Amino acid sequence: QVQLVESGGGLVQAGGSLRLSCAASGRTFSTYAMGWFRQAPGKDREFVAAISRFGGSTYYTDSVKGRFTISRDNAKNTVYLQMNSLKPEDTAVYYCAGRRTNIVEDTTTAYDYWGQGTQVTVSS
Repeated sequence: QVQLVESGGGLVQAGGSLRLSCAASGRTFSTYAMGWFRQAPGKDREFVAAISRFGGSTYYTDSVKGRFTISRDNAKNTVYLQMNSLKPEDTAVYYCAGRRTNIVEDTTTAYDYWGQGTQVTVSS
């Protein structure tokens, strides 16, 4: 069983930056593709970004391209989401997720493990 713990959320003004971290337990982190999702109040959970197990492939939803960067450090069992030029519409709970294959995916059902989420609030 893999446990994922997110951190780094908070309150930031529009145009600001945050870096989210997701620490994973276990020795098999490098075998998982990892993703970030977010869920705003009253909305479905949506895909944000994903990264293959060694970081060679990344994938972003259109609304964050050029602003967000996903990366990972397998030596630290950690995946990151650097978020720049934040907008009020980025306000949501952000979730880290892992899947037991190397193929990056953008659907929630493709992921096997989930963190508890971290709140990101962007004020205008």
